[in-house]
Amino acid sequence: MKLMIEEERMSEMGKLIVLSGPSGAGKGTIVDQLLKNGEYELSISCTTRAPRGQEKEGINYFYKSKEEFEKMIAEGKFLEYADVFGCYYGTPRDYVLGKLEQGKSVILEIDVQGALQVKENYPQAIMIFILPPSEEVLLERLRGRGTETDEQIAKRFGKAKAEMELACRYDYSVVNDDLMTAVEEIRRIIEKD
Repeated sequence: MKLMIEEERMSEMGKLIVLSGPSGAGKGTIVDQLLKNGEYELSISCTTRAPRGQEKEGINYFYKSKEEFEKMIAEGKFLEYADVFGCYYGTPRDYVLGKLEQGKSVILEIDVQGALQVKENYPQAIMIFILPPSEEVLLERLRGRGTETDEQIAKRFGKAKAEMELACRYDYSVVNDDLMTAVEEIRRIIEKD
């Protein structure tokens, strides 16, 4: 269900920015920097998983039952969605479009599979892929977290390599060698697009 919006309305609307990249590329850190000055908003996803810790409805996620989520799928209410280990996650179309219509630019920090769904459903989205400076640096970053076994790191690294091969499907690629340089490059891309 593609959304094509007439050009005069587009000039008044915010921009939809999709950021993807492999684990360890620094997406989260870049998004945190972009959100600091209030220029952009982060999209809130829907999920069928239970809240964890201090998570709150409408702040971390919109929590849905499996039945509610599947009804939303049937009604075309998502820009993208996926089943991840038995729990649904999705970007609610009406929430994002509401923000865009208010003139707010919205960032989606999502995986490659979801990003490609968004591009299909909202072709005006600005698609930006975050790359590490090299595979070696990526492997160092994954190991440096100290939170996973060698086997888990190898699995993540394999997935990361496969994701990086899809960077050509995005409008732009930004190498995160220096955090603030990457953030400024992304800001310039958003402003000119």
